[in-house]
Amino acid sequence: MLPQAVLDKLDSLSTQPGCYLFRDAKGTILYIGKAKNLRHRVRSYFQEHTNDNRAMLPLLRRTIADLDTVVVASEKEAAILENNLIKEHHPRFNIKLRDDKDFLSLRLDLRAPWPWLEVVRRPVPDGARYFGPYPSATSARRTLHLVNKHFQLRTCTDAEMASRARPCLQYQIKRCPAPCVLPVDQEAYAAQARAVALFLEGRHDELSSELEQRMKDASRAMRFEEAAVYRDQLRAVRNIQETQRLVGDKDIDQDVVGLYREGDLVELAMVYVRRGRVADTATFSLRGVEVDDDEVIGGLLRQYYDDLLDGTTEQEAAMLLPHEVVVPVSPEGADGVAAWLSERKGRKVKITCPQRGDRKQLVALATENAAHAFRQKKRASDDIAARLAQLQHKLRLPVLPRRIECIDISHLGGQDTVGAIVALRDTLPDKKRYRTFHVRTVQGGDDYGAMKEVLLRRFRRALTSLPAPTAEAEEAQVEELMVDETPEAPSVEEEPRPLESVVLAPLDDDDPWSLPDLLVVDGGRGQLNVALQAARALGLHQLPIVGLAKERENSAGETLVDRVFLPGQKNGIPLRPQTAALAILARARDEAHRFSNKAREKLGKNRRLRSSLDGIPGVGPKTRKALLDALGSIENIARATDEQLLAVPGVNARVIAGLRSALSYS
Repeated sequence: MLPQAVLDKLDSLSTQPGCYLFRDAKGTILYIGKAKNLRHRVRSYFQEHTNDNRAMLPLLRRTIADLDTVVVASEKEAAILENNLIKEHHPRFNIKLRDDKDFLSLRLDLRAPWPWLEVVRRPVPDGARYFGPYPSATSARRTLHLVNKHFQLRTCTDAEMASRARPCLQYQIKRCPAPCVLPVDQEAYAAQARAVALFLEGRHDELSSELEQRMKDASRAMRFEEAAVYRDQLRAVRNIQETQRLVGDKDIDQDVVGLYREGDLVELAMVYVRRGRVADTATFSLRGVEVDDDEVIGGLLRQYYDDLLDGTTEQEAAMLLPHEVVVPVSPEGADGVAAWLSERKGRKVKITCPQRGDRKQLVALATENAAHAFRQKKRASDDIAARLAQLQHKLRLPVLPRRIECIDISHLGGQDTVGAIVALRDTLPDKKRYRTFHVRTVQGGDDYGAMKEVLLRRFRRALTSLPAPTAEAEEAQVEELMVDETPEAPSVEEEPRPLESVVLAPLDDDDPWSLPDLLVVDGGRGQLNVALQAARALGLHQLPIVGLAKERENSAGETLVDRVFLPGQKNGIPLRPQTAALAILARARDEAHRFSNKAREKLGKNRRLRSSLDGIPGVGPKTRKALLDALGSIENIARATDEQLLAVPGVNARVIAGLRSALSYS
């Protein structure tokens, strides 16, 4: 039975285009949709006899407690408003893409004396040429590598080029003419840059003709080394043309969507057809999908093109958008999305769902790509599950260690002590959860004290984000504290769970400070005991913690392989090389070591470059520069009179008081 608030609003809905928002009893938005006719669309959710068989509808009908509507002037405005509302509220039942959110572009400034190709996140209107954005970082960097391999442009930045005194390795392997230090024909270099632009634009036929002519001219002039360079470039371009499948009309650009699903697992593929050839593909994985295919396609179009066009100019949008989008099923509100894309491109963009012909074959190609990606990712997931299950069995962990954190302490002669915690998520680095801590309470290279401080601060962050325990939970914790904390090592190891029982469900990433499934300490029994003290001091008795000791030689000259120390166990568990368990733990340890050293180097650099004027109230970068420009040095500032200081722009009585307090005077 629908709530009365919903029934009352159903009778008064507008027939205009707009968006509708379904809410639960707490006011949380469950679902946001758009409609050409709000009354017809919203009422269809609650009719007894309907062809709408979406899996989410029964649960939505049971959960909904209220609804809101927003009226707009057109379907295009409804599509734009729906996208903005979904990005703001993140409703449960709307499709949310989690892959390929960041698009990379390649930048080439042909006006520069020595142009070079670089990867950028966001194009800016600076007069340079931008190519892309590419569907994935791998695709962008693969293209960059191809250009650097076959076209002799410099790869160093302007600052690096200005500071060079001799050619780098790129010159030695004949991938750069070294304009930084050697006399290079600027016109010939500019021709290479223009060839790169033609290559990235996909104008391969024109580029091939140009390279062939240059090769012949160089050969006739007996410049055989130069002719060989053009020959290799021509081969590379023709090889790429052969590998690109000719699939459609050369006069239009198309984005073709494919969809493959097994239950609530969905894989989407976007095939980019440019001038009749498949230029690239991108895939998107979705889990827990409770809506039909048309809703999935609608969510893809809305989010993908919004991310793609974010921050672009009119000219860039016109270049990025295709002439048509080919989809396997037509989503609701396709006309509105098409009108929005047409407005951004400056000419008509069609969204078409073919039933036969060449476009139908393109959809089949995209669907084949989606199915292939689904099977590949499923195999990778199975491999990850098997490795994690092996690690769980080896270390006798209570849960599958999908989230692993590792801590490392770094210092330089007792100074600049930094603690770093890195995170792995399903064996891969999860850089959103990397943390660095500047150690405050210990000095002089006290690794144990530094580790305890860092872990206490990290654990307190986790505890403040946890909900308050109930009375029953507190009572159970008191009983737990009365038993022996040292776990007894089992005499016989249990058999690991079969792989079929290991399921990698979606992880909750909402809390950035949630505790891991396993904490790894870089070190042996001593470091492990310090970590256990920090955890138990805050009541975290059930957090799995292990120590990972590196390979070393003992006093007898015997080589001891990497060992894992468990709480309450005297001897470490040796991990054989090439085992999955060692690979996972070693990755966490090595990443923590790299990250802590990087943080320590940054802290030391900041300390060495720190000015005596830093930290003085009222003295920012501009005032500091003005003081040094006017008085020349810290000593002169310290000896200056109040009148001399007040003559400097930005200096007032408050700044003078801070200077007198912070600087020593002779």
